[in-house]
Amino acid sequence: MTTGGSTELVRRPNGSTRATLLELLFDVVFVAALALTSMLIAERDSWTGVGQVVLMLMAIWWTWSITSTTTDFYDPDQRPIQAILMVTMLGAVLMAAALAANTHALIFAAGYVTPHVVRGLVLVSVLHQHRQQAEERAARFLFWFLVSGVFWIVGALLPDAPRWTLWTVAVAIDYVAAAARYPTPWLGRVPVGQYEKTTEHLGERYQQFVILALGDVILVPTLEINTADFTRARLAAFLAAFVTMLLLWQIYVLGAGSIVRTSSAQLLRRATRLAPYTHLLMLGGIVCTAAGFDLVIDRPTGDTPARWTALILGGPALFLLGRTLFTYRIAGMVPWHRVLWLLVLAAAAPWVGGWPPVLVTTLAVLVLTGVVVGDAMGGRLTRPMLRGCPG
Repeated sequence: MTTGGSTELVRRPNGSTRATLLELLFDVVFVAALALTSMLIAERDSWTGVGQVVLMLMAIWWTWSITSTTTDFYDPDQRPIQAILMVTMLGAVLMAAALAANTHALIFAAGYVTPHVVRGLVLVSVLHQHRQQAEERAARFLFWFLVSGVFWIVGALLPDAPRWTLWTVAVAIDYVAAAARYPTPWLGRVPVGQYEKTTEHLGERYQQFVILALGDVILVPTLEINTADFTRARLAAFLAAFVTMLLLWQIYVLGAGSIVRTSSAQLLRRATRLAPYTHLLMLGGIVCTAAGFDLVIDRPTGDTPARWTALILGGPALFLLGRTLFTYRIAGMVPWHRVLWLLVLAAAAPWVGGWPPVLVTTLAVLVLTGVVVGDAMGGRLTRPMLRGCPG
């Protein structure tokens, strides 16, 4: 561990690209928060309630994504970066603790805003007068998180209706500012060339996080089944959850997740900027899938309500959509067999309401199996993807 002088803070081109143990601990904290969002989505009995949880999920994901970008550009073995990781972990714990109660809105907002502001202040102060380009990058991020932070904090102090409006604006600011490369007064945008400096570390970080998050697909129903009788229908639903987890892993890692070397700076830049958004779709798919199995384990028989159908079929569809979009934008091709299976899920949704929930989960498993079989029969990428690109 080094003290982190400003001249050493930026990651060296020949430095290690392996994730540090502190980064892995950082992931575990966030995956625990994801499990809570899955259970909350399962509990909400209205689309408005689900939408509020999704908004908080977007905030949790953005904190992880931005912090991982930070540890890719800056050396995570340096003490200032480790301090940033620790503060961010504390923020994630606070956000997770505040998820379930509207009365804890200020805690959630502070848990989100504080790590972003602290990160910016630490980086700007440490890099001042030594690394101008890196300092300006940190200042751009800090500026926009201060702007969105006003909406987060003010919203937390208001009643429910205006709060969610302001928080929606805050999330939009964070996501749009990143897509626009953080245009900042007197500093301009983040130079395009900085996105081409992404290392293999960032790709590894995304993959590790998605794999850990997939564990929630079996963790959440495991917690539910411990409180219920182990009937045959519940056992079938539990096995479907386990198989679904493996199939999603197969689709992510061994299908369109193939990573080989490429020297294309354009593709690397595109992957770096696109990954947070496409992986948000995949993460949302994982969370919804886990929530769906939580419901099915609780009641595997009887009719399937429309909201349950949206989670059971929509979760895998959302994951598949995110992976397909990433494949299309990076490889320049459409995996049509996946699009076909997405259409099957969409077409089946209006007709399965009278089915027992466990049978609907079986349909989702069959569709995902079809995707994996399609990959194995030649649907995989025929053009190189990026080594070092996220996912």
